[in-house]
Amino acid sequence: MNKYILVLIALLTVIAFALFKKLFRKSRIPSICGKHVLVTGGSSGIGKSVAVEAARRGAHVTIIARNIEKLRLAVEEIKKEAKCPESSFELTYSPTFLVDVANESQLIEEKFNKIEEEVGPIFLLVNCAGRAIFGRLQDVKEEDYRYMMDLNFFGTIIPTLFLANKMKTRNEGHIVITGSQGSLIGIYGMGAYCSSKFALRGFTESLYMELSPYNVSVTLCLPPDTKTPGFEIEEKSKPEVTKEISKAAGLFEPEVVARQLLSDALNGNFFSVVGFESLILTTLCSGMSPVSSLIEGILSISLMSFLKFISLGYLYHFNRIISNHEKFPVRKMACVDKEE
Repeated sequence: MNKYILVLIALLTVIAFALFKKLFRKSRIPSICGKHVLVTGGSSGIGKSVAVEAARRGAHVTIIARNIEKLRLAVEEIKKEAKCPESSFELTYSPTFLVDVANESQLIEEKFNKIEEEVGPIFLLVNCAGRAIFGRLQDVKEEDYRYMMDLNFFGTIIPTLFLANKMKTRNEGHIVITGSQGSLIGIYGMGAYCSSKFALRGFTESLYMELSPYNVSVTLCLPPDTKTPGFEIEEKSKPEVTKEISKAAGLFEPEVVARQLLSDALNGNFFSVVGFESLILTTLCSGMSPVSSLIEGILSISLMSFLKFISLGYLYHFNRIISNHEKFPVRKMACVDKEE
């Protein structure tokens, strides 16, 4: 019996050590000083926060989005926050580079080629452009599902595929694809949105396998609810059930998500998450996803059964919320910028 107790103590010690390293130990982050960082959806939300953080670290920054006024305002804010005077940076916002990433691929290639000619090879691509449509089954139409796929899925893979081939040729680079916790679990009232984000997870895992031999890392960012302008609009018309369920993961500042995103991407981590609840969900749903370190592998193996037990409690809680709102009034469907 004593042997079993010793084995159990040793196992718990290993798990505790792995969890401590995962949550609290700061790894050294590679420098991006002088590197070219391109952020889609960079005029607000998480995308703008990523651009600000990259500029602080001395990167050449290009932000692209569809609204020229928002881009100009974002550029001014990013310039004020830049902290590395020894390294110049570029912030592209002119009409020449006003890009709708859900548009045809030929246009994207032409724009991105011109950006690289003027600013330099793109070292880090951060996909943050996206929107969300929320509504119950009877509120969302077929065209809404197609719209979500066009914008969130194809709007991500078109620039990614083009730049991935260039990074393969150069044998270096980093790609970040912004999913959400909705890439891991389907949520009431988020069918169209979660479908597009689940698709991004599958694409990201395949891309990771293909690019690994070429020294190009791929990171799937899975932010929880983030305090952005889009989120505030979204809350006004989101179904009450969806609001209550989403509260489980908390609300985070975009700057926190952006810093973690950059750190995970530059360290070559496959998943990028913030918050303990998000870490639990990601570990539970990791399945056959890539493991970025031995520590991550140990945590997944050790905690999977326990986390499955915990998840049953969450699912029971979610079902209770749905039951309590069975007769809530019909709310109008919301289509808003997700501000990723």
